[in-house]
Amino acid sequence: MSVATTNPPPQLQAPAVRAISYVGVLLFALGALLPIFLPGHAWIAALRWAGLLAIASTGLWRQSLTRWIFFAMLLGGEIGLDRPQFAEHLRVLSEIFLRLIKVIVAPLIFGTLVTGISGNGNLRSVGRIGLKSLIYFEVVTTLALFLGVAAINISRAGEGLVISPPTAAAPLPNTAPLRWDDFLLHIFPENIAKSVAENQILQVAVFAVLFGIALARVSEATRVPLLKFCESLTATMFSFTNLVMYFAPIGVGAAMAYTVGHMGIGVLLPLGKLLLTGYCALIAFLLLILFPISRIARIPLGRFVKAVAEPATIAFATSTSEAALPRAMEEMEAFGVPRRIVAFVIPAGYSFNLDGSTLYLALASIFVAQAAGMHMGWSEQLLMVFTLMLTSKGVAGVPRAVLVVLLATAATFHLPTEPIFIILGIDALMDMARTAVNVIGNCLACAVIARWEGELVDNPVTATLP
Repeated sequence: MSVATTNPPPQLQAPAVRAISYVGVLLFALGALLPIFLPGHAWIAALRWAGLLAIASTGLWRQSLTRWIFFAMLLGGEIGLDRPQFAEHLRVLSEIFLRLIKVIVAPLIFGTLVTGISGNGNLRSVGRIGLKSLIYFEVVTTLALFLGVAAINISRAGEGLVISPPTAAAPLPNTAPLRWDDFLLHIFPENIAKSVAENQILQVAVFAVLFGIALARVSEATRVPLLKFCESLTATMFSFTNLVMYFAPIGVGAAMAYTVGHMGIGVLLPLGKLLLTGYCALIAFLLLILFPISRIARIPLGRFVKAVAEPATIAFATSTSEAALPRAMEEMEAFGVPRRIVAFVIPAGYSFNLDGSTLYLALASIFVAQAAGMHMGWSEQLLMVFTLMLTSKGVAGVPRAVLVVLLATAATFHLPTEPIFIILGIDALMDMARTAVNVIGNCLACAVIARWEGELVDNPVTATLP
């Protein structure tokens, strides 16, 4: 009996902690919705703060980085609403976090790819994994494209929008269409230091693949020292990632505060229909495409959701896939995917498996056509979005890449630019959702390829790092 009385507290606390969390989220959501109907009441803000305090208290009982990141997102949004001028000054904290993350990406990709290829000893399996990955990427992104086209044609969010050109338009980026030969040339680095400095993930990955193949071909005496260096580099960068992740709640909260404080809420109202269409389409993509794929591949759904929760949350809050890349690679390895598959599939997916961005490109391009009163048939719509999908693969790593691609392709299909400037009003919120879907899609691709290779460990002994 004495043992029974000393052990139960953690089990007894779990339902209470969950209940308090739900109450906190409910209070905050209620306080966020009430201003629509009852503006100007101070007690509504107090309701939101009560919800935040409830969520924070559960974080003290059950230490979880994901929980604190979620709390920081809500707190950042509240600061952005209540103190927008102060929130704009918090941007420096989010920039610090993003810089710390970006400095991890290139050495982590280099170390994991070289270790996975040269340490594997079977170059034929690397080529097989690459072919399977590309087939999977193109099938899934095509499904995302069709879903985006269907969603915007059902909602017809762009119809009836009154277009008024901006009074002082910012200079457009280079809008020359990216040809296939330009994209092919862009894949290969001319200077690895330049590729690292410009954060060109695909170029770093190509260099690492070639370096790993070359290292696997030399004698063992030459290979072992460099291989050990790359293994040490990889382990160190994972440890570096864990250190940086302790700063994640601050960086994420600051990013959310700046976004809400800078944009405000009223600017989103004219584009609410497009925003709702985008989120519904992305949720439908998760439920109708990624979920069946996970079932077909026999992916343990509960463990997978737990593994991707933190990377997806970071991607959602920061609107940057790079911020989630180190943690995503670490979590998928802990999930049971061999390191050599993680090291190849996830970096390659950042250029070839942008599910959320592809879906959003379909939405945004047809929205622009609808807003301009252009009636495009299904064949014209599909041609346009397929072109956008291909050109988007050449600008992975460019901030707000989909808007750059959309502007670059507008002239080709005679689309006006005014609706594109209007979309800029909600791009920050849409970017959060599509980036999170990109990360989830790449993590699932990693697990599916591992299952396809027969190398997914269903009950890994490696524990997920804090």
